[in-house]
This record gives sequence, structure tokens and C-alpha cells, in this order.
Amino acid sequence: MSPMNPTSPTVAAAPPTRAETCVIACAEAWRGDGEVLAAAMGTCAVLGARLARLTFEPGLLTTDGGALLTREPLPLGRPRTRAAPSTDPADASAEGWLPFRDHLWLVLHGRRHVMMGAAQLDRHGRSNISCIGDWSKPTAQLLGARGAPGNTMCSTTSYWIPRHTRRVFVDKVDMVSGVAATDAHDLRRVVTDLGVLDVNGPGRTLQLVSLHPGVTVEEVCDNTGFDLHIPGNGVRTTRRPTAHELHLLRDVLDPEGLRAREVPS
Repeated sequence: MSPMNPTSPTVAAAPPTRAETCVIACAEAWRGDGEVLAAAMGTCAVLGARLARLTFEPGLLTTDGGALLTREPLPLGRPRTRAAPSTDPADASAEGWLPFRDHLWLVLHGRRHVMMGAAQLDRHGRSNISCIGDWSKPTAQLLGARGAPGNTMCSTTSYWIPRHTRRVFVDKVDMVSGVAATDAHDLRRVVTDLGVLDVNGPGRTLQLVSLHPGVTVEEVCDNTGFDLHIPGNGVRTTRRPTAHELHLLRDVLDPEGLRAREVPS
């Protein structure tokens, strides 16, 4: 068996943490995507893409975080290398080069699913990564729109928000960087440290679809700056990782425990 996909240990694993539940929720965003480039921003999102490839979505293309397509998903916090495969998972070799022009081709032709971050999101799924305050004289200058317009209009897009707060989920974004669900190619889901949302609410607006274990609907609504739609048939609980997924996450993909820095227990 590949060193990147070893058999699970027989000892009982500790219960999953909130961060590990978030990784699973992120991974589920890529379920059914097949052979597309999985691009991710943020620790739990990157781990989610790599975990999905190691388990239920083996056709995904993943990178070293740069321009190299890797033969197998790399562990976080390990050096990148072009060396031939060995017994050390950190030595998983590159199997392709993805220059920026080819990366953009994949975006423009809908062959990439990106999980972005956002400084602000509104009920319609519009995102802001550009500035806070009036764009002509912002109180905080951020990244700029960058790839958000092309990502949302041409390829499948999801969002990973490590802190679900009213500062992020706002009634109106200060600048539109990523377009609304009604204008997007495919706005798939929003994963936060509290739960999972999609855009199947009234008028293609955000709605709550699952709660992470221990989180309540009231907690999510209290931390959302607009009236979040709650489905009439109830909200399920985000699925917990299996023992094998926990093993891959803890022992293979993130042995340094970097996920807990992004979402503390």
C-alpha cells in the first residue's frame, strides 16, 4: 500500500476535534468533482482537498501549494521535493508542472474548484477580499479583487471561513469581489467553524444546512449579520470523520497539528 495511504491503526482514536470536523466539511465540498484541480486557501481547506483525494475523490489534482502537481497529496509543514518516491511521505514527487497560463486555462474552462477565504460575505453569496469601508478611502486595504471575479464566474467556488462572525457575514459587502450565487458559475458551499451553508435558500441566498457537533442554530444566527434562512425540515449535524480519515489527517497529512492553530478546540 502507498505510504501516503497506509492502513489505519487498530487502537482507538481520540474523538474528533472541531478543526477535524471542519476539514471533513471542507473535503465534502469536492465530492463528485472528478478530475479537476482542487485549489484551496487556508489550512483546513487545503487539508480537506488533500483528504478528499486520498479517500473518496482520487481523481482530484492537487499541488504542492505552488506550480507543481504532486503524485500524492503532501503533508502540511513538510519540505517540498522533486525527489523520487521513498518511504517518507514528504518525498512524494512532482508529476507535472502547472504554469500560471495553464492554471488560468483551467479556471476559464471550469476545470478548477477553488475554496477561497473572504473578509465579508452577504446573504446572496457576494464576497469581498478587497477593502473594508468606502472603496475610495477604505479603513483597511486588503488583497484587491485578484482572481475572485474569474473564479466565481467561470469555475466552481466554495468558501472557508475559520471565524463565523458578524464582521464576516454582513448585510452588504463593502466591495463586490466575488459575484452573487445568481451570477456565479457554481457557488457550492460555505464552510465555517460553526457549520456549513449553501445557496439554496429563497432567491439563491445562503441557508444553514449543517451544524458542527456542539453548535446550535441560535449560535450561528447570533454570529450572522443578516437573517439566515433555516430550512423548514431542520438542520442536520455535520458528519464526523471516520477512523481511517482521522488516521490520515493526524498521522499522514497534518502530523504537526497545524489545523488546531486555525480552529482551536
